[in-house]
Amino acid sequence: MGTLTNGRTTIPFDNWSAPHLDWRKAGRTDLDPILKDCVILAAAPDAKGHPHHSIPDGTRMVAISDDKDQESPVLYMSRLEISKFFDGVIAGEFDEFRASEGELAAAAAATT
Repeated sequence: MGTLTNGRTTIPFDNWSAPHLDWRKAGRTDLDPILKDCVILAAAPDAKGHPHHSIPDGTRMVAISDDKDQESPVLYMSRLEISKFFDGVIAGEFDEFRASEGELAAAAAATT
């Protein structure tokens, strides 16, 4: 059995597509089993036989999924790819996809 943590609490969690991984979600999110609200990441096994030529065997990989459903699809990215994405997030290149203040307030009100 894998786990899911937000840095404060850890619970048992397995995704059927990637069992036994230890998943992490943002610390600003809830970990209540009823309230699922976040993208989750896990260190995945190193690549082996990846179909794309830019991912040679032994490449360190990251699994990405959604905590709302333990049967959610899992996307695998190399750590280089995820690092480039994080750099873009930090630089504000994806700010247009962030929830508005109104959306955040509505989500908070829905959970109380």
